[in-house]
Amino acid sequence: MKRARPALVALAILGCATVFGASAQEEGPIFEPKIPQRQSWSFAGPFGIYDPAQLQRGYKIYREVCSTCHSMTEMRFRNLADPGGPEFSEGQVLALAADYKVQDGPNEQGDMFERAGRPADPFPRPFANEQLAKLANGGALPPDMSVLAKARSYERYDWFPADVAYALWGMVTQYQTQGPDYISALLQGYVDPPKGFTLVPGQNYNEVFAAGNGIIAMPKPIQDGQVEYPKGPDGKPVVPETVAQYSKDVAAFLMWVAEPKLDQRKRLGLEVLIYLLVGACLMYLVKKRVWAGAHA
Repeated sequence: MKRARPALVALAILGCATVFGASAQEEGPIFEPKIPQRQSWSFAGPFGIYDPAQLQRGYKIYREVCSTCHSMTEMRFRNLADPGGPEFSEGQVLALAADYKVQDGPNEQGDMFERAGRPADPFPRPFANEQLAKLANGGALPPDMSVLAKARSYERYDWFPADVAYALWGMVTQYQTQGPDYISALLQGYVDPPKGFTLVPGQNYNEVFAAGNGIIAMPKPIQDGQVEYPKGPDGKPVVPETVAQYSKDVAAFLMWVAEPKLDQRKRLGLEVLIYLLVGACLMYLVKKRVWAGAHA
């Protein structure tokens, strides 16, 4: 009996391995999200500022592609003319707003009516309520994009102490563009699923979307050449009309939407630092002057 025990243990181990292997095959391959790469942004770092031309292109992407599903409730058309933003002219803002029909009222007869949009109007919502939004998107609710660039991020390392060291290094380098990096990578992350990865109708595979283990309800929103960019003197687009460029431009625009006063904040911070530096120098010179006799 004692000699039979090792054989029984071996058979039990083999049986467990077979069961676990079968269940792993049924569940499919394990999803490992692709880590977004750091992009070069004009607004990165302590002295970075927004590029108005890029923000204008990003707004064009949002207007022609994203706004069909995503709202942006915190923005009004007049904000597009604010300093430090896309800096559209007043005439351009009037024209952009007038392209939309806005329900207003009631009038003197108590009836609601439609009118052309005005700069003071908020960006129109694609759906009247959340229920209609879910119904039109297969049960998924498209998130509002007002603060999306600040709400989305990613972890390059998920184990200690690498995660702590990376966070400290981000403080030293003042790395604050995780959101735009993530959004840009997500829009470019639509690829064919790996072998054995099962998708049901209405699902799409994205190699960056860790929250859904690679499964995302939003289909690939944009293709090369889908949006026409302004042309230069030679008749060619000022920047490439590619998914990579589209993704970067709309990510920059969403960063401005989430933090529209970034330029002013950085400028004020620099002025305060200069003021404190000058004040410290004056205080030191005064101290040397007042205590010169005592030191002598």
